[in-house]
Amino acid sequence: MPTILIATALSGFAGAMALGWLFPLPAAIHIHLALAIGALPLIMGAMLHFAPVLTRSSAPAVPIRSLPWLAQSGGAIVVLAFVFPAFQIAGRNLAALLALAAAVSLTLWMRRRGGQTLGNPHPGLNWYLAALVCLILALLAILAMNLWPEHTLALKRLHLHLNIFGLIGLTAIGTVQVLLPTAAGRADAQVARRLQQDLKPALAATLLIALGAAWFPELGWLGLVLWLYPLYRLLTGWWRQYRHQIFNWHGAAPSLALAPLGLVLSLGLGALHGQGYIAPGAIGHVFVSAFLLPLVTGAVSQLLPIWLRPGAQTPWHAALRQLLGRFSGIRTLLFLGGALLSASGMPVGMALAGGGLLMFIGQLLAAFTISLRIEVK
Repeated sequence: MPTILIATALSGFAGAMALGWLFPLPAAIHIHLALAIGALPLIMGAMLHFAPVLTRSSAPAVPIRSLPWLAQSGGAIVVLAFVFPAFQIAGRNLAALLALAAAVSLTLWMRRRGGQTLGNPHPGLNWYLAALVCLILALLAILAMNLWPEHTLALKRLHLHLNIFGLIGLTAIGTVQVLLPTAAGRADAQVARRLQQDLKPALAATLLIALGAAWFPELGWLGLVLWLYPLYRLLTGWWRQYRHQIFNWHGAAPSLALAPLGLVLSLGLGALHGQGYIAPGAIGHVFVSAFLLPLVTGAVSQLLPIWLRPGAQTPWHAALRQLLGRFSGIRTLLFLGGALLSASGMPVGMALAGGGLLMFIGQLLAAFTISLRIEVK
């Protein structure tokens, strides 16, 4: 399942970039193609992979493993709803209900696993639960448009920011703090403490930013400053321990390290969007280029060998991981450059980031081919 979710996510990202570059379609179409079809199912799949590790429990049953597909079906419906305006309201509501069913089911399953853990679960589990709560609130905001149509624009902004900084932001920062030390080959003794101490300010900051974008602009700036606190702690900790691995041309570390910096950039633009200075399409493009793409490519570089062949790590895993991480520093520069150009309103930014994505897809296909040859031998 993870490999299929990776393929659909990368296809969603590539399709969103192509649409944004080639066709003058509404921004909502390619944003939802990237986030609702690409990112959301992959996030749920990653949660299903990590939650048993964090709770020291068994793999989920088949009905739970199907939840990412349920959410993705909602994403497909909402994209079609934007393509066919006559179907927009009904499609929007149906998509929200499907994704809401998946989010609530995954939340309840994860809470149950956490309660059954012998001892305390890893603090990263609470970051996942907080991210799912933000997703649930974001989906309820879509349904609330039917009750309060006069607040439709505000609810759309609430929905966007809860998803970007809540669902994706909290999930990513909770995961990358464990993943980068693994990629760097050296443990971080402060991970558990940071995860325990920083969740409340990060969640509160996310809610403030979302409310600021929707109704109370001043809250957005407060939320921005509050989110910067855990990001500052994370980045300074990484600078002390991992800067030699981060400033490298190869490996998963450069991509993973860019993700928090991309979130900082997106936070700043999000606050400006709440003031009406930045279009939602621009913040979506920056978020995808500077945060989502380096995060996903770095995580896939590190995790795909484990997903393809679970169990003890072998030279096969190391070889495949080396192939996927090759030239990640160049990809990272393409993603960052594309984000900065997109923030400046230059459409070529998406093409630059798309070049980095195509580079990784090519490496992914080459890695699969080589791994199959190794398997045959």
